[in-house]
Amino acid sequence: MSNNHTSHVITPTLTYLMVFGGLIVLTGLTYVAAINDFGALNTPIALGIAVLKASLVVIYFMGVRYNTPLTKVVVVAGFFWLLIMFGLTMGDYVSRAWLGVPGR
Repeated sequence: MSNNHTSHVITPTLTYLMVFGGLIVLTGLTYVAAINDFGALNTPIALGIAVLKASLVVIYFMGVRYNTPLTKVVVVAGFFWLLIMFGLTMGDYVSRAWLGVPGR
């Protein structure tokens, strides 16, 4: 009988508590950004905070940090695909005004 045990990284509870605290702080920052008017910077600020929160969740709570390289490639490919979809959607949204709409 073979004894093939793989070593697993056990993340300390303090790390999870610190990430949780960071998420709480970023949620408060989201609220502050929502009640203040930054003009054209509203959307980039909100998206930046959202990306930070999503990154913390993916890296720590989903365990990507200590996982295999293939898992990391799949996560990066998923985000790359999301960027492609956003790009196609924004391309459609921006170019709608280029077409003449009868009756307008």
